Amino acid sequence: MKSRVLPRKKRCKLIRSKIAERADRERFTVHKTEQHIYAQIFSADGATVIASASSIEKDLRSQDHGKGKISLSTVVGKLVAERAKAKGVVRVAFDRSGFKYHGRIKALAEGAREAGLEF
Repeated sequence: MKSRVLPRKKRCKLIRSKIAERADRERFTVHKTEQHIYAQIFSADGATVIASASSIEKDLRSQDHGKGKISLSTVVGKLVAERAKAKGVVRVAFDRSGFKYHGRIKALAEGAREAGLEF
């Protein structure tokens, strides 16, 4: 039986190599588990975290965001974008960590774009 992780790791490696070519932008990374989604924006050199948001934050868990995890992902995307814009970051490179661009990843990206991030 093949592992589900190996194809994702291959996609991750390809994505990271393309992002490395664009060293002028901050990196917007996403990680998801079965229940939660996490988003961080790293500096261009990768040394510091500029902004972060996740679905496990208390203020997000206490609010009702409609049905399901997809609407919560949109809110997390908007939140991380607002925090990044407050620190002066507008243009980022989207690193989806090998996850396919649909569902919660797509909702998070669209939420960040709505809040003003460019990628």
